Amino acid sequence: MLNLLWGLMILAGIVTGIVTNNIEATGSGSLEAAKEAVELCFTMLSVMSLWMGLMEIAKESGMIAGLTKKLLPMIHFLFPGVPKNHAANEYIASNMIANLLGLGWAATPVGLKAMKELETVRKEQAASSGKKDRHRASADMCTFLIINISSLQLIPVNIIAYRSQYGSANPSAIIMPAIAATTISTIAGILFSIIARKCFQKTP
Repeated sequence: MLNLLWGLMILAGIVTGIVTNNIEATGSGSLEAAKEAVELCFTMLSVMSLWMGLMEIAKESGMIAGLTKKLLPMIHFLFPGVPKNHAANEYIASNMIANLLGLGWAATPVGLKAMKELETVRKEQAASSGKKDRHRASADMCTFLIINISSLQLIPVNIIAYRSQYGSANPSAIIMPAIAATTISTIAGILFSIIARKCFQKTP
């Protein structure tokens, strides 16, 4: 679907350039944008390498394990349907930590693993209750998706890198606004999840 959308946008740009007699500007603009894209990739690669390295150091030092243990009470509150010793808890905690540090690329793989484990929990609960499996996302799966999207961030690494790439005088000035915005979005997401869970439980 995305390939189709990108293809249509590129085709629309070419057609517009021809119709407005600006095809030369369209071509030069495309080359300039391609150059900027490559430069941005190198910038993001360096930032990603730095933070992924720090994450590995934190993991080997036991810091991630310690943070995971501290997050478990909150995880049990937000995801009451997940057994306390289930593997999903660890993946959910890792996803939250990565998002907290602004490492979306690190949050995605563990987020997918967390969702897979939550699906396993959903199937186990459906089988134990004797109810027909309707292949519907569980309340815990929906809660995880909402919290993952709201994504509280203390260090918006991606945005800082983008601002630095495009010549911002103070790339890190976005930190406090980002913390405020993501805190509000996360609180709203959690409140919505709690309300939706109660409604979900009442659904036959």
